[in-house]
Order: sequence, then structure tokens, then C-alpha cells
Amino acid sequence: MRGFTTRLLLAILVVAVLAEPLRSQERKLEPADEAAKDASWVSFKNRLLAALEKRDRKFVLGILDRNVRNSLKGPRGIAEFRKRWELDAEDSLLWRELPAALFLGAAYVKREKGRRELCAPYVLARWPEDVDPFVHGAIITKEVLVKAEPSSDSRTLQALSYDIVSVADWEVADRNAAVKQHWVKVKVRSGEGYVPEEQIRSPIEHSACFVKTEDGWRMTGLAPGGG
Repeated sequence: MRGFTTRLLLAILVVAVLAEPLRSQERKLEPADEAAKDASWVSFKNRLLAALEKRDRKFVLGILDRNVRNSLKGPRGIAEFRKRWELDAEDSLLWRELPAALFLGAAYVKREKGRRELCAPYVLARWPEDVDPFVHGAIITKEVLVKAEPSSDSRTLQALSYDIVSVADWEVADRNAAVKQHWVKVKVRSGEGYVPEEQIRSPIEHSACFVKTEDGWRMTGLAPGGG
């Protein structure tokens, strides 16, 4: 009887382990934009996006909190922000990273210490506590085609919409070396497949966080996981 019970428990454990990618895939992370009805935020966000498109350094520096977070544990402040993002360089990653975060919508985060912050994208704030953020990602659009190989002309395995998926590799080059598209290798019901990198987001990627003050909105952090 004890042997049967042991075998049964082992079988249950194996099933649970094998089912983990499936459970992750069945979870959804629907898009959110919790400040969409706040006219002050909408106006501010539009002005910020316009400034980013024009690469207006003066505007960006002007909306930073003086203790803006630049990393999880690194130095804070505007000078460090300017240095870390190489803001004086024409090809600063800021001009791509920050708009990409803002376009996805934002959600509120209450930190252990400090004020409630509005963080974009929503992925960080809405991430389920029981899903490991280091090995999973969220599909951020509808009907994302999962390809059998890292190529747009390869066989489609299935389509995903706002699913949380297990990630095997975050950066895979296209099968055709001449194509600049990069892919993310994910685990799905039908095995392993590839989705375009711009259609999936990790909760520990850079998040931009803001607070509303008497002087208007201020950016309090732009760092992995919001800092």
C-alpha cells in the first residue's frame, strides 16, 4: 500500500511539473490603462510623447523627480539619469524605450515606502504574484502568431492573445541573417515556438513610474521593474 501511495504521489508531482508551462499559458494578463480618465495624465502623456518624438531633452529633464530611480539599487538623481541613458547622444535608447512603455498603458503601484505611483507599462503592476517574472512574459497584443521557427514565413503553431507564457530565450535572431527581426522563444501547448520580440513583454523590463504633484506629473523612476 505504501509503495502504491509513493508511486501515486510521484505521478502527481510529474504531472504538476509537466503541466507548469500549460498553466502559465492559460493565464491571461489583459491590457490596462488605469489613468485613462485622468485628464491631467492624458495631457501630460501626450506632451511627453511629443517631446520624445522631437528628442526634446529639456522637456524630459524638466519632468524628472530630483531623486529619480535609475536602477534597482544604483545611484538616483537627474545627473545619473542623464549619464545612464546617454541623453546627449543622438541615438539614446530613451527615445525608443520610454515611448514603447507609455503606449502600452499604465497601472498604479503602491510601494512599501513612498507614494502610490503610476507605472507604464501595466505589466509590472498587474503581474500575478504566483508567476515567476524572471522566466515568463506577457503577450501584449491580440492574435499573435506563434511560429515553428524564428521566421515570419515558417509554419504557424497557434495564436495567442494576452497570454502569460514561459520563455526559453529572450533574444533569437531571424532564420534569415538579412532580416533584422528578432524573436522570443516561448513554450506553448504544441511545444516551443517563436513570437516577435515587440509582441511580448517581461515584467522586469524597464518601467516608467510617475506621481502627480502640485506642480504636475513627475517621473520618479525609469528602471528594470520600475526600480
